[in-house]
Amino acid sequence: MNTPWEVDTEAGFLRRLGKSMRELGSTANTDGCPDIWEMENGDIAVVGRDVTASYAGRLPDGLTIRADERLVMIPRQLLTAAKPDIPNA
Repeated sequence: MNTPWEVDTEAGFLRRLGKSMRELGSTANTDGCPDIWEMENGDIAVVGRDVTASYAGRLPDGLTIRADERLVMIPRQLLTAAKPDIPNA
């Protein structure tokens, strides 16, 4: 039987996936930018804009957001830049 996934808050940051928004030339050089990081345990941390409230009433069937979760939006450019660092399996 598979056990449900739970976040390991003790895992450290291992490496950035892809390039930073500064490297992509898509930042205003202000505090905070979307980012994608691989954690030491293999999980992925995503920094993005919290859009949970904006989408709450229009989630597609099968998509649920628990009280301790947030819907986070990142730029497409950031994810496509990370693609080479993301394993296929």
